[in-house]
Amino acid sequence: MLNTLRKIVQEVNSAKDLKTALGIIVLRVKEAMGSQVCSVYLLDPETNRFVLMATEGLNKRSIGKVSMAPNEGLVGLVGTREEPLNLENAADHPRYRYFAETGEEKFASFLGAPIIHHRRVVGVLVIQQKERRQFDEGEEAFLVTMSAQLAGVIAHAEATGSIRGLGRQGKGIQEARFVGVPGSPGAAVGRAVVMLPPADLEVVPDKTVEDIDNELKLFSNALEGVREDMRKLSAKLATQLRPEERALFDVYLMMLEDAALGGEVMAVIKTGQWAQGALRQVVGEHVNRFELMDDDYLRERASDVKDLGRRLLAYLQEARSQSLVYQDNTILVSEELTPAMLGEVPEGKLVGLVSVLGSGNSHVAILARAMGIPTVMGLVDLPYSKVDGIEMIVDGYKGEVYTNPGEVLRKQYSDVVEEERQLAKGLDALRELPCITPDGHRMPLWVNTGLLADVARAQQRGAEGVGLYRTEVPFMINQRFPSEKEQLAIYREQLQAFHPLPVTMRTLDIGGDKALSYFPIKEENPFLGWRGIRVTLDHPEIFLVQTRAMLKASEGLNNLRILLPMISGIHELEEALHLIHRAWGEVRDEGTDVPMPPVGVMVEIPAAVYQTKELARQVDFLSVGSNDLTQYLLAVDRNNPRVADLYDYLHPAVLQALNTVVRDAHGEGKPVSICGEMAGDPAAAILLMAMGFDSLSMNATNLPKVKWMLRQVNMGKAKELLAEALSHDNPQVIHSSLQLALKNLGLARMIGPEANKTL
Repeated sequence: MLNTLRKIVQEVNSAKDLKTALGIIVLRVKEAMGSQVCSVYLLDPETNRFVLMATEGLNKRSIGKVSMAPNEGLVGLVGTREEPLNLENAADHPRYRYFAETGEEKFASFLGAPIIHHRRVVGVLVIQQKERRQFDEGEEAFLVTMSAQLAGVIAHAEATGSIRGLGRQGKGIQEARFVGVPGSPGAAVGRAVVMLPPADLEVVPDKTVEDIDNELKLFSNALEGVREDMRKLSAKLATQLRPEERALFDVYLMMLEDAALGGEVMAVIKTGQWAQGALRQVVGEHVNRFELMDDDYLRERASDVKDLGRRLLAYLQEARSQSLVYQDNTILVSEELTPAMLGEVPEGKLVGLVSVLGSGNSHVAILARAMGIPTVMGLVDLPYSKVDGIEMIVDGYKGEVYTNPGEVLRKQYSDVVEEERQLAKGLDALRELPCITPDGHRMPLWVNTGLLADVARAQQRGAEGVGLYRTEVPFMINQRFPSEKEQLAIYREQLQAFHPLPVTMRTLDIGGDKALSYFPIKEENPFLGWRGIRVTLDHPEIFLVQTRAMLKASEGLNNLRILLPMISGIHELEEALHLIHRAWGEVRDEGTDVPMPPVGVMVEIPAAVYQTKELARQVDFLSVGSNDLTQYLLAVDRNNPRVADLYDYLHPAVLQALNTVVRDAHGEGKPVSICGEMAGDPAAAILLMAMGFDSLSMNATNLPKVKWMLRQVNMGKAKELLAEALSHDNPQVIHSSLQLALKNLGLARMIGPEANKTL
């Protein structure tokens, strides 16, 4: 049965449209189960009726005509109860409804299973037999399994239909929504330009050649052609990126070297294989090796190797590059976006990026954040090859994409985009103003940085310091651990750029969704594994070199603050403090006169929430990492599109935990800040201010919105909103009540399209 199931799903997946897909389903299920009838009814969201959409065994002229409400008929009963219905004689059931045009009076027994996708009933799958009999457990189990498998297929096919502008009954559908993971914050409205791979390596055959020298020459020319392309793309992005970010293109160039991928291909050519075949063989081996790895970062490298392989093949085939037309407001869509693809769009045309594969950690996501381009990654349900030229909305804040948006949604997001543009225009006036509430409460707004490109953006937006400098970013875009001298130069540039404002440098935080290609960490569950302070305490040589570099970089500036990630208890903190004091002693012995900087801990593990008092007694400040704390409190991987809807920093448990941290830290006389997505949400920032956080640290893009919002709301009103939020036990109610309150205050325009949808 498993093979039958797999074959049906594969055949349905390759169907060109929904009608074909449903036709395959009813035919194959009828054959597999040996039944006389198989039918699919789909729930039409416009009429809220189950419509007969495909059948084998009933009168086909009734397709699209027969329908029933959820409270009518056996199909409506299956859909309403959301469980299978197995009847020996359907006509005896009180909910049975007879449709003369179907001819189903000939069939007595009935077995129906609901088709459910993401908790939503999308239809009902039915089989029927002439003779009276109860379907056995095996048959019922198969139909339930089949409907579960087909739920995603039908949802995908429906989405494809909506993208083409045709719904189930040929009607135009306004919009379809796809959920991925946020890659880079921001919103964009534009038209999709699909970038397909330049050449297909998988279809290249093996071929033996006599003239090996000629093949080697052809491949060398292809290598040089791609190298030159990479250099041009890097130069093209020079005005938008700092050298450290452009170093990603050096990774490509290094892969092409004779000692790397290039050399391996030449070695295979020398065995008598033609250049294209040798390229396919080497690239395939590398890709398979990378894709089998559990490590997120290393899996991302498979896409880089594939991209290079396709580019080399295009040169070998003397294929012309894809001639794409990039209009204004281009949203670039691909199965696997790469940095090189991003660089091919003319400057000023690109407003958004969408990638079917990849995570928020991929090279292209890092570059997108550096360039301020709204991006959604991991959009696995998007039928990307069919969206070219259609209108699209990218919501990089929530990791969502809308195709063929309706007028209401388009206006909502167009308003957000315009609001962001207006904010950008008025930044000079807002930049010079402090973040003070109308009743005089001062709230310092800091930024999170990692790339050097973040510095200018942070300063343009009036940041008052750096609440989180991610030191792992320079490590991630390197091919080895940077030396103490190299780290010193990087840290010095950050400290100087913001001097005399404080810069909070987090010690190396790798593991989880952040990995180094040259220091692989392979684990079953990386988020609960070897990450953050656990890694650096196990490798004091890495920790000491980094701490020494930070201390030396701060000489004469004295604006350094050191932050320790993933602290789960006092023993880890004491070990880390011992190493910091040791590094400080070494640096002073070498003649660098620097005072001991303030040291803080990140509260991002539930254990730390309940040890806030004890931790606060040993450090100078605390900083809540809202992203990880939310993830660990709710047991939700925020990079997983399947559970993305459950990740919610306004969950009552998260709000209660944050309240506890502030209360306990202040009880010990220590300041506490918060960094992450929550601090950059203008509505959530009001609650954080009311809790008593001493500073908020966020992505530079969000800082003006938060400043604008906090300058409109009295501290007294903020405390009222917090008290109401803490009184609710449902995150959706918290969202709705907060947004309604802000709308009544005339502040809804700053909290984006979600407020309007909820209200």
